[in-house]
Amino acid sequence: MTSGSVYGHAAAILTVLIWGTTFISTKVLLAEFQPVELLFFRFVLGYLALWAACPRRLKLTRRRQELYFAAAGLCGVTLYFLLENIALTYTQASNVGVLVAVSPIGMALLAQRFLDGERLRPTFFAGLAAAMAGVILLAYNGAAVLKLNPLGDLLALLAALAWSFYSILTRRMAAFGYGTIQSTRRIFFYGLLFMLPALPLSHARLGLERLAQPVYLLNLLYLGLGASALCFVTWGIAMGRLGAVKTSVYIYLVPVVTMAASAFFLREQITPLSLGGMGLTLAGLAISQFRPAGQLAHRSG
Repeated sequence: MTSGSVYGHAAAILTVLIWGTTFISTKVLLAEFQPVELLFFRFVLGYLALWAACPRRLKLTRRRQELYFAAAGLCGVTLYFLLENIALTYTQASNVGVLVAVSPIGMALLAQRFLDGERLRPTFFAGLAAAMAGVILLAYNGAAVLKLNPLGDLLALLAALAWSFYSILTRRMAAFGYGTIQSTRRIFFYGLLFMLPALPLSHARLGLERLAQPVYLLNLLYLGLGASALCFVTWGIAMGRLGAVKTSVYIYLVPVVTMAASAFFLREQITPLSLGGMGLTLAGLAISQFRPAGQLAHRSG
């Protein structure tokens, strides 16, 4: 394992550790903020933080590249988060968690069509199956009947598809050679731009007086600076170092982190079934990353 891949794995792990705990902050903030409203404030904060971290303007070498940034903002910010949040109003959170977690499947299939050098091995599919089984156990945690809502579950699947396209786009954009912070900031800009039409439809309001309460201010800072500004940068680093397929498998760790965080912060009980789900998820991640020693020397990119 090269130093670059170690750096990529570390960036992916840090990302999922933060993303796996964001549900706590989101749950607190939704008591005062509407989903679209919260999403807008979160990414405005992240956008400003990225400007502060790197105030240099990104100059594109080709005008056509602007389309990639716009598409990434639309898929990875606007569509993904809006579809996921709206899905939660129609169906159970456990359903959304399972369905959104299928994004690596769509991403792996899209990679075969749009990316070079990311061949899928039998171990990837074996790990994929184990991880998906683990995610299902974690999400339903013993529910005997799978309750589906056609509209809500369709929206969750569309959110997973949107994230798959975002992963493919960012992998292609890594070849442009631009700085990760500047690229992420431009993606945020387009995500916010495409989000604007949804604000009046959701009756959003400025209402900054709500942030006078420390609990709301601190949680919004965590989402904006941590889950948005920092994590989108670290996820982009992981994508560039590891590739789209290998990085996306880390998404399966998010339910594991969520379960551990809920036990610690919300005192939710960890059952034998949830422990089994955690074990399957971790095993699936390890299996999907496995590559025989003889193939390591022949890896292409």
